[in-house]
Amino acid sequence: MSLCKDFLREEEHVKVFLKSLYRYVFDDLYEHPALEKDVTELQKLYQLRRRHTLDHDSPHRNSRALFHQLSLKENGLRSRSTQRENKEVLCRVYVTMDSYLSAKVRSEVMAQELLQAVAERMDVPASELILVAITYPGGRLLLQPQDKVFSNSLRPVGRLHICRKDLGEVMNPFTDNSEMQQRTARMLNLNTWDVAVALTSFDWTIFNSMHEQELVYFTFNRHVCSSHTMPLELLLQRCNEVQLWVMTEVLLCPTLCKRVQLIKKFIKIAAHCKAQRNLNNFFAIIMGLNAAAVSRLSQTWEKVSGKFKKLFSELETITDPSLNHKAYRDSFKKMKSPKIPFLPLLLKDITFIHEGNKTFHDNLVNFEKLHMMADMARFVRECQQDHV
Repeated sequence: MSLCKDFLREEEHVKVFLKSLYRYVFDDLYEHPALEKDVTELQKLYQLRRRHTLDHDSPHRNSRALFHQLSLKENGLRSRSTQRENKEVLCRVYVTMDSYLSAKVRSEVMAQELLQAVAERMDVPASELILVAITYPGGRLLLQPQDKVFSNSLRPVGRLHICRKDLGEVMNPFTDNSEMQQRTARMLNLNTWDVAVALTSFDWTIFNSMHEQELVYFTFNRHVCSSHTMPLELLLQRCNEVQLWVMTEVLLCPTLCKRVQLIKKFIKIAAHCKAQRNLNNFFAIIMGLNAAAVSRLSQTWEKVSGKFKKLFSELETITDPSLNHKAYRDSFKKMKSPKIPFLPLLLKDITFIHEGNKTFHDNLVNFEKLHMMADMARFVRECQQDHV
């Protein structure tokens, strides 16, 4: 129980076992006074379990501070912690790239119902609006009236945007050009090291709250035990969001010279993230700059100085997938802890271990496979040593 923390406390069989064990030990306490210490320990475990089950918003005891931080507007992560049994989901519909409307809706809500609710709050006729899901990495999905907004895992089909019908081809019709210029100016005024520190601090808060056992739950039965893998899924989502953020900032920049400055700024931020041993964000930023929509801005890249092109080329080398990401693995191995690994690659490795090896052979447990999975969990624990 001490090793596995809250994972075991949520298993129904373990709850029954704890109650029975506590009752029997308590009954024997009169004849065997030496059991008093064990009774005290069991009381602590039982009380922790009870307090835990009453706290529906926190799937991990050490996540209170995390979820307080994740409730910040720009991340909108609190809605992802909604439990399936609540049957209600906090839904966010963006009216610009920076602002959104929040609404608590049923988990089975249809696109037409959500569109109607948002239209009333905007005081715009619903007939003039459409609901669009911006899917990663930048695709568009027009939701039909009877389409379900949420998947089985209670996640939106994509980032939800409201668009006017006559401006349906515009991803962000409610943002005017002056707002875009102000947005770029704000971004260019930020110190690159400070941005990297903020990104790393935020990621570390999530990563440090992640239990290594989440890798096992995520690989074997994440659909059954989704509440066990909350920090892990938040980090994966975070990687996608940072990548989309980089693309969005560059593509919304209205002038060539500022776009060049912005790309140089992101290259420096990526280098700082690497220096701070945050490889999750490092990969996200490099992939964002390598996205087709950004890399085909030939005039912009021509204006980037040779010094920054050389730095970007060096950083790209680390993300090279050849030889099973050998460049990344060698570089990461040389870094001292604490450090944040590139989570998608970590999950790819453990998935290959799981799917490439049978768990049982002739009704005998394949311990070789379990040893390999334990090595992956141990790897995460080593990365979490000390504090950023």
